[in-house]
Amino acid sequence: PFEDFIGKDDRFPVKGWSLNSQLHSVPDCQSIIKKAVVKRLGKKYGITWIEETGALYQIQFSILKDQVTVMLDPSGPGLHKRGYLRNQTMAPIKETLAAGILDIARIYPDTRLYDPFCGSGTFLVEAAYKAKNIAPGLYRRFAAENWRCIPKGVWQRQREEALGQIRKDVTFRAFGSDISAEALEIAAGNLKKAGVAALAEVRQGDVKDFIVPEEKSIVVCNPPYGERLLDIREAEALCKTMGQVF
Repeated sequence: PFEDFIGKDDRFPVKGWSLNSQLHSVPDCQSIIKKAVVKRLGKKYGITWIEETGALYQIQFSILKDQVTVMLDPSGPGLHKRGYLRNQTMAPIKETLAAGILDIARIYPDTRLYDPFCGSGTFLVEAAYKAKNIAPGLYRRFAAENWRCIPKGVWQRQREEALGQIRKDVTFRAFGSDISAEALEIAAGNLKKAGVAALAEVRQGDVKDFIVPEEKSIVVCNPPYGERLLDIREAEALCKTMGQVF
């Protein structure tokens, strides 16, 4: 019942994928679904043409071994996009993966975190978010915020609740270093955009010169491993250096 969501002037593009199925042509499947939705909405609204100038309702489908799933995407950009990564280095880690690693590392309001391969600063930002209890989607927007079927007040209430749960008196600090001056410039910009620049410091440095701090701290990093950055021999040599340093 797409009419429960999509208005008579809303946009509803279709995208998806097919794997090991008789319906293997994605463009054909897109056309079939689009035509079916247009036909249903036209009948429900008593119109023959849909302008598609309103809010975005992205229709997605998946076909796996002839099992079809049709969905509406309420997020827009992927959920790993928190909204603070204005710029990225060549091989950035996804924000959600960084957050998952930090969950295992356990970040507290008084944690000292070091990242000697800080790149775009993702670990630094996500760790600060955890220390301050900042909701990961707080500073981004979602496609469903423009959907008429969801009351506008819902979003406002949730953001206000999330803002009220942010910790104010944390002593957390993050320290990032990288051999690339360009990466550090990007990291500093992302920390500022994320609103946690006051909790982090970045400086240029090679991991071979990294000194493991005497104070209680955590070292978390995403070093090059010989695929998108460095070749495999360089990556192995780097791992040896990391072993010696740590």
